Amino acid sequence: MIRKSIAVAAVGLLMAGSAFAANEGGTGQPEIIVHRPNPKDAGAGYATAGGTGALSAITYHGGPVMGTPNAYIIWYGNWAQSNGSDTAAGKALVTSFLGGIGNSAYFKINTTYSASGGAPTGAVSLKSSTTDNYSHGTRLSDSAVLAVVSSAITSGRLPKDPAGVYFVLTSSDVSESSGFCNRYCGWHTHGSVSGTDIKYSFVGNANRCLSSCAAQTSSPNGNAGVDGMLSVVAHELEEAVSDPDLNAWYDSAGSENADKCAWTFGQPKSSLPGQVCSGSTCWNQSWGGHNWLVQRNLSASNNRCYLGLNGAQ
Repeated sequence: MIRKSIAVAAVGLLMAGSAFAANEGGTGQPEIIVHRPNPKDAGAGYATAGGTGALSAITYHGGPVMGTPNAYIIWYGNWAQSNGSDTAAGKALVTSFLGGIGNSAYFKINTTYSASGGAPTGAVSLKSSTTDNYSHGTRLSDSAVLAVVSSAITSGRLPKDPAGVYFVLTSSDVSESSGFCNRYCGWHTHGSVSGTDIKYSFVGNANRCLSSCAAQTSSPNGNAGVDGMLSVVAHELEEAVSDPDLNAWYDSAGSENADKCAWTFGQPKSSLPGQVCSGSTCWNQSWGGHNWLVQRNLSASNNRCYLGLNGAQ
């Protein structure tokens, strides 16, 4: 995996877990680390469990990790539609998810990723959100995503927070020109906003392409698009924590922690933690008053994929 400096002039699109790299459209584009689409059609009716053995080693490369990240949401597009997904109820699911993921056994897997300046605490603080009514239209470029984040900060709608991870969450009528749905389901990176290093992520509503960016077409909360995108949000958040500046934790192929466990959801269990299926709807986590189906994460202590720290696989 080729890794470049994240200066705004750097260009690159890295396909997680492979040697794929592409230029989105010339200089001025940020480097992004992407979450590849589901290799199995969501319509297959099951969520892949994944293996339990040790994987190739993830190693530390000297960069910082994040202690307790502050999560910020930018609702891009129209989240007041009547399509059953881009709705107020869908937004409430997102806030419940991000408001409850911190200090869960699942997110505490990230505490295994220490660095010279400390280690992740396993906590997450959901801070605030803002809206963006198609300021860059319905087709975003990678650089436009940074512009959306920059506008939210410089306008004062969101604070400028070097400990933050800013999520640009797009409604399902919005595309991303470098490959949402066919090359990736989300990505994270960092860039400079008014002289401050800002970590940010793009995740689109999986309702746009359930077969690519969701594990199932039915879901524990009755919103397959948002439930699907939240698994990607978890993936990007844990990668932003363990590799915020793209120079901390990754393996010899460039894959970050969650990449190594992508699209695997754990062994079926009779009770949580573990994958539970009711008919065609599966889940493997529970917090914030909801059940969730999220992809496993890698423990740096033994290079195995888990649903929770020292818990089920």
